[in-house]
Amino acid sequence: MTTYFNEEFETLPRTALEALQLMRLKSAVERVYNNVPFYRTAYDSARIRPDSVTSLEDLQRLPFTTKQNMRDSYPYGLFAVPMEEIVRIHASSGTTGKPTVVGYTRKDISNWADLMARSLVTASVHKGDIIHNAYGYGLFTGGLGAHYGAEQLGASVIPISGGNTKRQIMIMEDFSSTVLTCTPSYSLFLAEEAKAGGVDFRNLKLRVGIFGAEPWSESMRSEIEAKLNLTALDIYGLSEIMGPGVAQECFEGKCGLHIWEDHFIPEIINPETGERVAEGEKGELVITTITKQGIPLIRYRTRDITSITYEPCVCGRTHARIARMSGRSDDMMIIRGVNVFPSQIESILVRIEGVEPHYLLIVDRKENLDTLEVQVEVDEQIFSDEIKVLQGLSKRIEKEIKDMLGVTCTVKLVEPKTIQRSEGKAQRVIDKRAL
Repeated sequence: MTTYFNEEFETLPRTALEALQLMRLKSAVERVYNNVPFYRTAYDSARIRPDSVTSLEDLQRLPFTTKQNMRDSYPYGLFAVPMEEIVRIHASSGTTGKPTVVGYTRKDISNWADLMARSLVTASVHKGDIIHNAYGYGLFTGGLGAHYGAEQLGASVIPISGGNTKRQIMIMEDFSSTVLTCTPSYSLFLAEEAKAGGVDFRNLKLRVGIFGAEPWSESMRSEIEAKLNLTALDIYGLSEIMGPGVAQECFEGKCGLHIWEDHFIPEIINPETGERVAEGEKGELVITTITKQGIPLIRYRTRDITSITYEPCVCGRTHARIARMSGRSDDMMIIRGVNVFPSQIESILVRIEGVEPHYLLIVDRKENLDTLEVQVEVDEQIFSDEIKVLQGLSKRIEKEIKDMLGVTCTVKLVEPKTIQRSEGKAQRVIDKRAL
């Protein structure tokens, strides 16, 4: 039997849900027009008045908001309330340009805690659970987002944050943690370090892992579940929109993430044309916040690639489901005219015996031609094998990537634990063409 955090809102019939969305959308558009000069200028230029939004379809008439718009308004230019109403400030973990800054009112923090608690319950977490929260705290939204949600639910939360991996494993053992929250790549690093230290995850109490902040594949899910002896579920969020808890995969269905449509309106667009695509078709996720006070965003281009379905879910929740992110439109590599996402290569690598789920993609340009080198770790037994075996494995990986993705690459097998580990988002791509 499905358990809900807020059954009334999680199971609203679509007609009621869409009526609520429209009411909240009208209010959000009016607030940004009246309080945020950026939106007033954009809407005046497009000859749009707040009262011209009379249906959900009218949303398509509104201009997009981009990360660059946020950077241009750095730090507080997009805030819709006075600073004395802002009780917390977070910023994105981006590595290029200025960070994107977001502010929260008390109501925003309360809504965030509720939505994160809703997400936890969707993942089968309950008050009796002990949550090992290894997301980073600080300006990054992951740690505090999961923390407040756990407390709102009434579960016990261990604010371990990232780093000191051996200590993390000891804490999980000694404190009887039942739920793990972190990035998927860090969960595999935990498994690797536990194995090296003689710790068997089958002897731990962990039963559910909630992993997000970076794209990961279905194959990687299988890898995590096998090595950590738990059910691995996907969570989605981004600091510009709220933080973690924007969407959550349900324990019962395990097939797409419910995006909480009473707070966010999702659209999927063609990233090149900006036009909406059909249900089930892949495109870029665009999100409109309809309850945020501090920094409401209308039609924010997330750059995350996914698809959406409104088909009923076995869990009974009526909110649409988005597919696991297959990458980002701005992380996409174009190699000799072929579009390639790191997650596509990852899904190939994790299916090959003897290969570890740690890899690095190096893109370069030689004699005016793009090149791709895939560096991937192999297990100790394979690495110590004869040269002929290693060469055969390299050729097999190169062929599978060519056959599956249509791109030619060079595979370099490296020793175990030589690719740099990350306690946050793993760096998967080095593009030397941009240097």
